[in-house]
Amino acid sequence: MDIKVGDIVTGIYKTGKYIGEVTEIRANHYLVRVKAVLKHPMQGDLHQPKQADVPFFHERKALSFNEQANIPKKMVHHYNGEIPEYETSLKEAAAALKKELEEDGSEWALRSLENLSRLEKEYFKS
Repeated sequence: MDIKVGDIVTGIYKTGKYIGEVTEIRANHYLVRVKAVLKHPMQGDLHQPKQADVPFFHERKALSFNEQANIPKKMVHHYNGEIPEYETSLKEAAAALKKELEEDGSEWALRSLENLSRLEKEYFKS
């Protein structure tokens, strides 16, 4: 995989997936500047996924527009499509996660929905 500075890529960071531009190549990571959100990060404890009864139930925000993240090289791939507008992509990613959580119905999903509801108020305050 021949990725260069300036390439448009997808990258998975923690549990979110993003479209971004490579701004730097490091030994084991690419530094990627976020342009759009493909998948909103999961809520809760990453080390105990889908568990509600954990010491700290994390609220996980999506990376912001133009925020840079160190993404492991194996999690980065070329992207060839149209780059959606950031806020539109964030709304779609949050809506997809919300639908998935509503269908799940578990205690973890309900707690995740509470987090997501708070995050949406923060993301989309107008």
